Amino acid sequence: MHSPERRGAHLRAHTPGRMANWDLVRIFLEVARIGSFRAAAEQLNMSANFLSKRISLLERAYKTTLMTRHVDGIRLTREGLQVLEAAKRMEEASFGLDCTLNQATPSLSGEVRIAVTEGLGTFWLAPRLVEFQRAYPGLLVDLKCEMREADVMRLEADLAVQLEHPDQPDLKRIKIGRLHIMPFVSPSYVEVYGMPKNADDIRQNHRVVLQDAEQTKAKEMYEKYAAGREQVGFVAMRNNVSTAHLWSIAKGAGIGWLPTYVPALGDPLIPLDIGVQFQLDIWLTYHPDAKKIARVRQLIDWTVQSFDGRKYPWFSDEFVHPKDLQKAYKEAEPLVNLFAGFKKVSRPKIVPIYPNRASGTDR
Repeated sequence: MHSPERRGAHLRAHTPGRMANWDLVRIFLEVARIGSFRAAAEQLNMSANFLSKRISLLERAYKTTLMTRHVDGIRLTREGLQVLEAAKRMEEASFGLDCTLNQATPSLSGEVRIAVTEGLGTFWLAPRLVEFQRAYPGLLVDLKCEMREADVMRLEADLAVQLEHPDQPDLKRIKIGRLHIMPFVSPSYVEVYGMPKNADDIRQNHRVVLQDAEQTKAKEMYEKYAAGREQVGFVAMRNNVSTAHLWSIAKGAGIGWLPTYVPALGDPLIPLDIGVQFQLDIWLTYHPDAKKIARVRQLIDWTVQSFDGRKYPWFSDEFVHPKDLQKAYKEAEPLVNLFAGFKKVSRPKIVPIYPNRASGTDR
C-alpha cells in the first residue's frame, strides 16, 4: 500500500477554469486552522514535510503565496485568508453532499457518543442533533452533558467538546470555536437594584451570580474582577450547571456572566457593556482511531460544522455584541429560531368548563 506522500504524487498544478483539488484544499484548511505544520501533521497522520509540499503545490497552482513559515508556526497572507474562507465553504458543501448521499442511502448504523459541557449541550447541540439524527436514522446518538471533561482516551465518549485546552498528547484535538462571555442582567433585577454603571459599582452596590463548575473559569474571573471582596453579601447564588445559572440570572437573582448568544434563548436579558468580558476556546477531542469508524467520522465532521464561526458568528474568534448578532447571522431565518425549544411562547388562555360556578349560577 502506498504512503499518503506516494498517493499524492500524481496531483498536478491547477489549470485556470478547473475545479480546485479538494485534497490540497483540505490540507490547507487543516494547516490554517491549527497554525502549525507539525501539529497538522499529527492531526492528519502525515509527515510535516509532505504537508509543506502539498501547500507549495497549491501555491504554485495559483501562483501566489498563501502562508508564510515562521519558527512559531504559520501566518496566512491576505490571499491565504481569502482562500481560507473559500475552503470553509468547500468543506461545508462537502459535508452537505455527504448528508444528502447518506440520506439517499442511509447505511450508517450503531451508537455514537458525544460528551459536551452542559450549557453547549443543552442550548446548542441538542436542538442541532435532531438534524443529524434525521440524516442518519440508523444511528443512536448518546449525548452526555456535564461539566467534567470526558476521558476519550479511555473511551468514555467517541468525541468530546470542551472549554479547556486538552493536555493529553495522544488525543486528536481541534479548536472549533470560541465562546464569548459577558455580564447580563434581567429587567426585574434592574427594577430593584438599578442599572449597574461599571465594575466598581457592581463590586460596591450589587449582587452577582456565579457558576462554580469545571471549565468555567469562575474562580479566575472572580479573583480578577472582585479581588478581596467577601462572597457572603455579594454573591447572591452559586450553582454548578448552566441551566440553573441562566434561570437565576433571568429571574433577577443577580448579575451573571453568560455567552453572548443567550438573548436568542428568549429571555429579555440586558448585556452590560462595562469592559468585563472574557473568552473560552471550544475544543473538539477524539481518540486517534475514532475517524476510522464511519459513523464517528460523520459526527466529528458535523460537530465541526456546528461551531463554524463564519456561519454562527457568536462562535467566531472576533467578539460580536449581542445586539449585532442577528445582523451578523446571514441566514434568512430569525436568530431565535435556532433556539426555538427555549424561547417564550404565548400560552392559550384556559377557559373554565363552568364559567359561572363562582357566582353560584351554574346548573
